[in-house]
Amino acid sequence: MFGLFKKKTEIEKLQSQYEKLMKDYHTLSTTDRTASDKAYAEADEVLKKMDALQ
Repeated sequence: MFGLFKKKTEIEKLQSQYEKLMKDYHTLSTTDRTASDKAYAEADEVLKKMDALQ
């Protein structure tokens, strides 16, 4: 109840962005290989940012 208005931390934002990109990567992997590789590269960059913050 008290966490209702709690703002997300930078790591939580990056985590949700990473999860979305990996989901896109997995979906695209069966249809469009170049777009899939691009999504994976973006997810990898987000992961590196998360590691740098920790």
